[in-house]
Amino acid sequence: MSEQHAFLEKGEARIPEQPRAASRRCEVYPRLDVGIESQLPTIFTVLVTAVIDSINPCAIGVLILMMSVVMSSGGSIRRMLSLGFVYIGAVYVTYLAAGLGLIYFFARIPLVVTEYLSIGVALFVTLAGILEIKDYFWYGRGFSLAIPASMAKKIDQYATHTTIIGMAALGAFVSGVELPCTGAPYLAIITILSQYFDFKAFLLLVFYNLIFVSPLIVILLMVATGKKIQEVKKWKQDNRGFMRLAIGLLLIGLSWLLILIANGTINFG
Repeated sequence: MSEQHAFLEKGEARIPEQPRAASRRCEVYPRLDVGIESQLPTIFTVLVTAVIDSINPCAIGVLILMMSVVMSSGGSIRRMLSLGFVYIGAVYVTYLAAGLGLIYFFARIPLVVTEYLSIGVALFVTLAGILEIKDYFWYGRGFSLAIPASMAKKIDQYATHTTIIGMAALGAFVSGVELPCTGAPYLAIITILSQYFDFKAFLLLVFYNLIFVSPLIVILLMVATGKKIQEVKKWKQDNRGFMRLAIGLLLIGLSWLLILIANGTINFG
């Protein structure tokens, strides 16, 4: 009987030497795709990003304009609330659909390219963060992440169409126009979620967008319960610089997070 058969009869197994050597090599030289296979970010990361991203001057400004038009034309509080919630709902659905579409697109990219995509997104997010911080110190000077003036005029025109269909179309239009300009935080979170997308990641995306529209809901309810629209406008103008600074610092932090995830330094549990 051969030595190999003797081991099998005793219920023993010989451990090949070559796999052990390979295992040691893996420990010394980590796999390059560790960063690509990162797990989901914590809910705290999503929450902080969504809260800061929700300070959205454009979406807030359009809501204020719509409320002003409704109230100045003699509309009731009930009508203002119904139109406001239609507008907010359209913003929510558009952002969620855009997020799911981008995640689907990223998921179809070859795995070996994903790591470089994360680094590319990180560089873009860094640039966006620098521009936002620049606007805190020198607002309106040079290039800024903002909706083009021509689109802003169209948004102002559409905001006067205070019908259910008009508000739904306005919410979708505003979201579609501002997403390429001010959607850097959302893009960073989408890039992270797309690396390990499952039902939990979907819930995090839903949660992110609920937080994103929450200031719109708060402002709408504040005006409906007696807060003057002019006071809300003044608050928005007074805090415009701090909004830019907060978003800029967040973007710089997210860019580093993307890079650390891409090279495998950080794995979220």
